[in-house]
Amino acid sequence: MTKASTANTASLDRVSLTPQDWEKAALALIAEKGLAALAVEPLARRLNITKGSFYWHFPGRDELLAAALERWEGQDADHLERSLTVDERPAERLAQFVWRTSRQTLTHRVYLALCAVPEDARVGPVLRRVTTRRIQYLAAAFEELGLVADEALRRATLVYSGYVGYLQLQAQGLVPDRDEPEFDAYVEHVIDSLITRMPQTTV
Repeated sequence: MTKASTANTASLDRVSLTPQDWEKAALALIAEKGLAALAVEPLARRLNITKGSFYWHFPGRDELLAAALERWEGQDADHLERSLTVDERPAERLAQFVWRTSRQTLTHRVYLALCAVPEDARVGPVLRRVTTRRIQYLAAAFEELGLVADEALRRATLVYSGYVGYLQLQAQGLVPDRDEPEFDAYVEHVIDSLITRMPQTTV
């Protein structure tokens, strides 16, 4: 390939993908294979594009990781914010949280992968902010149901612990996945045990 054709290919690559495309691909790779697998070459192969295209958008892997984590955290915060404003009673919001988070969607697989490396200086702060925000969301809903702040936080932490534990067990194939008939029965049991069977003085 001549220098001119190589330059033309790099130029086409530069305009055919955006930084957001690389960020999405990075999150998909992290969800599938973990943080250690994140590298420029495998991402370029996944996107069927030259490696040089990457450097039009990011100086290196660390900058891509930072941007991908920012995207993931921002989307998670946006989803929670929209959940807070829906016209549903708190018990219904809590039940919907359990249903949503029991399904192994991309964002939950990313979370599980990040939980494996909480000591990473780039991951740890993001993971703590996301976890804290989610637990606060749950605690606020439990307070709406009439629990005092300390009790609401404990109940929220228990529900969230169930979420993290179930993701871990799903990853090992030890509990039903969303396509299996036992899955619905499990989720309904969690909702009944942790949300329905409690005093609801405010609905």
